[in-house]
Amino acid sequence: MNHTCPWCTSKNTHLHLMLKDYFLTQEPFEIVQCDDCGLLFTIPRPAPDAMVRYYKSEVYFSHRENNRGFIPRVYESVKSINMRHKVALATSGLSRGKLLDIGCGVGDFIHSVECAGWQCVGIEPSADAITIAQQRVHAEILSLVDLSSLDDGMFDVITMWHVLEHVDDLHSEIVQLHRLLKPGGRLVVAVPNYCSYDADYYQDRWAAYDVPRHLNHFSKRVLFSILQSSGFVFDSFDKLQWDAFYISYMSEKSVGHSLPLVRGFFTGLRSNLKARKTGEWSSLVYVFHREK
Repeated sequence: MNHTCPWCTSKNTHLHLMLKDYFLTQEPFEIVQCDDCGLLFTIPRPAPDAMVRYYKSEVYFSHRENNRGFIPRVYESVKSINMRHKVALATSGLSRGKLLDIGCGVGDFIHSVECAGWQCVGIEPSADAITIAQQRVHAEILSLVDLSSLDDGMFDVITMWHVLEHVDDLHSEIVQLHRLLKPGGRLVVAVPNYCSYDADYYQDRWAAYDVPRHLNHFSKRVLFSILQSSGFVFDSFDKLQWDAFYISYMSEKSVGHSLPLVRGFFTGLRSNLKARKTGEWSSLVYVFHREK
């Protein structure tokens, strides 16, 4: 059965991978590829109200503030290094202004940007994360349903750190991004890259497929095409090179190998070394601006 591409609506699609939610439920899913635009997408796509249960895990770090245990502590330490890099990508060369962080979690990135003198607004689907973020930052933290109520051209910068892969309705989301960003404003999007070495190495066990939490899966060509056809102009791309180590570690856990931290480290290292030549990093950050 051919499925309809959620971006270009083509029915010219084929099965790319059969896999499971190895992280949590062990339920089977498929990843289908569109032969026209190249997007990979998860099938079936759980309804939004059913998606909540796929995030209910004590080891889902992105919405947690505590750092108990060795791996969460390492995760938090690396995150602090990544944070400085993210702030630079989002704000370098710009005067202080207003920034929207979509998928802000517990407010780590917003806190760092506020410390740099920016005014921020956060959007977050998790009620628990909103409660924590509101206690940590000055920014207004809103739910997803509030996104459409924000004013046109309200923001100088919009950031989405590993969020676009979670979005069910790509068209609606990208229209909102274009509407909310000032002409000439900066859009920063970070997503996993299914053309990376670690994606090819782990295949269906690649942790960054993370079905069904990740509904969309991108390559450079796919994301360029989507955003450039939506009124955004490409400026540059960068990498989140630490992601290769974390993704490889989580992939090793999924496979069930012994010493997943050690094995994951060396696979992540190989992925980064190969990416220095190919540019196909495990996670890529794309910087665009809205056409003036």
